[in-house]
Amino acid sequence: MLDQLAAGAPDNLAPAETRIVGVTIVWADNNGIPRSRTVPIDQFGAAIERGVGITPLFAVFDSHDGITFEHAPLGTPSGDIRLMPVSDQVVPLAGQPGFAWVPGRQVAADGSAWPYDQRGVLERQVSRAASLGLEFLAGYELEFHLSRADDGDGDDVRPIYDGPSYGPAKMLAVDAFAEQLLRDLDRNGVPIGQFHGEYGPGQFEFNIAPTDPVTAADRQLLARQTVHAAARAHGLRASFAPLVTLGQVGNGWHLHTSLSRAGTNLLSGGDGPASLTAEGGAYLAGLLRDLPAIVAVSAPSVCSLQRLRPGYWCGAYGFWGVENREAALRLVPTTPLLGAGHANVELKPSDASANPYLALAAVMGAGLSGIEDGLTPPGPVQENPDTWSDERRAEHGIHRLPTTVEQQLRALLTNQRIRSALGEELTDAFRAVRASDAARAADRDAADVVRSYRWLY
Repeated sequence: MLDQLAAGAPDNLAPAETRIVGVTIVWADNNGIPRSRTVPIDQFGAAIERGVGITPLFAVFDSHDGITFEHAPLGTPSGDIRLMPVSDQVVPLAGQPGFAWVPGRQVAADGSAWPYDQRGVLERQVSRAASLGLEFLAGYELEFHLSRADDGDGDDVRPIYDGPSYGPAKMLAVDAFAEQLLRDLDRNGVPIGQFHGEYGPGQFEFNIAPTDPVTAADRQLLARQTVHAAARAHGLRASFAPLVTLGQVGNGWHLHTSLSRAGTNLLSGGDGPASLTAEGGAYLAGLLRDLPAIVAVSAPSVCSLQRLRPGYWCGAYGFWGVENREAALRLVPTTPLLGAGHANVELKPSDASANPYLALAAVMGAGLSGIEDGLTPPGPVQENPDTWSDERRAEHGIHRLPTTVEQQLRALLTNQRIRSALGEELTDAFRAVRASDAARAADRDAADVVRSYRWLY
C-alpha cells in the first residue's frame, strides 16, 4: 500500500482525483474524541518504522482539551511517546482527495507497550477470548444530527429536516449528501446494512456490518470521519454528540456483539431463556452483572448522563429483554428468516463520547468473566420497568444505571473485573479525565453543558 500511495492514485481512487500527499494517523482519546497526526507521503515509511512523537498527556486530556495532572504517573508535562500507524490498514479517503487515513497505536519511546494505548487494551481482550476458544463479532448503529454548516453554539440549531420520523421525505432533504456518503463509505471500506432518517429532528442513522472487534472500532472512527467530510461537501454540519439540544432525543452508538465457538453462535440454539446456550447465557449474565461499570466506559460523558432517560429507548435501567428497546441489554434473537448466526446482544447505553476500543474491551471483559464464572442470567423483562413501583423493580433486581459522574466512577473503580480489562494505569487516567469534566460542568446549567459538547463529536 505504501508504494501504491507514493506512486499515485490507488485503485479505489478515480483517475481525476488528487494524488495522495499525506496520511493521517488517528487514535481516540479517553473522551472518544479522535486525535491525529498527518505525515507527508514521503515520510510515511519513516513513520511506519519509528512512529511520530506525541505527548503522553493525551491520556489525561479531558473532553474540552483541558489537561488534568490528577493521575500521578502523568503528573508533569515531561516525556514523549510514539504514534505508530497500523500500516496494513491504510485507507485512501474518498471524501478527502489527497489524503489517506490509518489507525494508530501508541507505544513508549523505546517501542515497548504503552499502558494507555486504548487499541492495545482491546487487543488483549481479543487474545483472552481466543485463549478460551471464543471469537467475537461487533457492529455499531451510528446516530447523528445534521444541521446547516453555519449553525453555532446557541440554542437555534436548525435541523436539516423536522418532519415525520423514518420517512422518505426526511431522506429527500439530504439526498445529495446521502448519495455521497454511501459512495464514500463503500470506497473507504466501511460496509453498512442500511441508512435512514431517525426519530429526532435532523437525525439519521446507519449501521456498520459486524466484524472482529478491533476492526469494528477502527471502522467506527473511519465512519465518523467519512460523515463529517460528506457533510462539509454539502454545506452541512454533523454532530454525533449524545445530546445536541436539551430535551430532544439523543444520539446513541448502539454496540452489538455476538460470540461463537468453532463457528457456532452461542446466543442461539440452546435450552436457556430465549434459546441461549449455557455459555451464551453466562456471557449475557456477565454483562448484566457489570453493567454499571460498563456504562461508565460506554456512555461516560456529562452529556451522556443527560441522554440516559427512561422512555427514550436508551437503556436507563439495568436489565435485559428480548427485542425490548427499553432494555439496556437487548437480545436480538435468531429467527428462521435471519438464521442462527444473526443472534446478538445490543448495548443501548453507548454513545460517541466512549472510546470505541475501551467500550468493546469493557463489554468483552465483563462477558468473558461471566463465562469463566459460569453465571446464569435471570429471566428477560419484556416491559418498561419505569412504569413499575420501586418495590416491583427491587423484586426483579432492576435499578437505574448511574445518573451522576460520582456514581459512574464508583461503579467503575469498585469493579475489579472492568479495572483489570482496562488496566490499572488507564483506569486511573480515565478517572482523572472524568473528574475534570465533572468539575468543569459543576457550575453550568444543563443546556450550557449540552451546548459545550455539541460539536466535539
